[in-house]
Amino acid sequence: MCEGMLRRWPLLVAFLIGCAGAPAVADLPERLEREVLRVCADGNNLPFSNEAGEGFENRIAELMAEDLGVPLDYVWSPQVMGFVRNTLELRVCDVMIGAVAGYGFVQNTNEVYRSVYALVVPEDSELEASRLTDPALQGRRIGVVTETPPLVPLRRTGAIIQSYPLMVDTRVRAPVRDAIEDVVAGRTEAAVLWGPLAGYYAARATPPLRVIPLVDDDSGARLDYRISMGIRQGEPHWKDWINDFIDRRQDEIHAILAEYGVPLLDRRGQPLSGPDGGGS
Repeated sequence: MCEGMLRRWPLLVAFLIGCAGAPAVADLPERLEREVLRVCADGNNLPFSNEAGEGFENRIAELMAEDLGVPLDYVWSPQVMGFVRNTLELRVCDVMIGAVAGYGFVQNTNEVYRSVYALVVPEDSELEASRLTDPALQGRRIGVVTETPPLVPLRRTGAIIQSYPLMVDTRVRAPVRDAIEDVVAGRTEAAVLWGPLAGYYAARATPPLRVIPLVDDDSGARLDYRISMGIRQGEPHWKDWINDFIDRRQDEIHAILAEYGVPLLDRRGQPLSGPDGGGS
């Protein structure tokens, strides 16, 4: 695993500590005045971000810039090994809108949202499983990205796995789209995918697919993750401002995420109720 997967796949705990780290940078004074919001982002990483501004992280960045009263600028860099080193640590940008809470190479802000892996099925499917140990999954053809947390529990349950590669050049391959297309075409009966990806691509399938957050899972796999923003170490004033922004604009942030079909969890790990809950 590497830095490039920290937003695309909030995955194994090992991933959080296994990436190549950024080199130490000499301490510099924290910038207290901001004339522009400089965001580190991947320009080809929907539903999170792209250069056309179509991702939900683009939308959250716009909300931040509006709140700060400054222009928004991006530093585009593919989320591959060295992303943090080549962006935040070089001080060419000042915030990553999405970083797994606990990721060791950035300073994490408070939680922006919490989501969970989900089962994606055809609308007329009888599958209703909300845990990977459900006997209903035994013998089912289920798509899953290799090296992601659902893989081993699904095998133990007896599912027939259709695997998709994790590490790919996203300019030429899109494993999640492939998994969704296989469900639509009937080559698989379901797919288990990270919630933001599941919700986004399931809603855009023809016909749309149903998303079932795996909120009752008892397999022991880690399926839900808290997503924060990532900034440099040693910037307490910037962190305080972002935490205050998240607190004040949380409802608007959740509304944006719900537009993209993100299954959202509350702090107890249960689905958010109401119109901002995301998911199906």
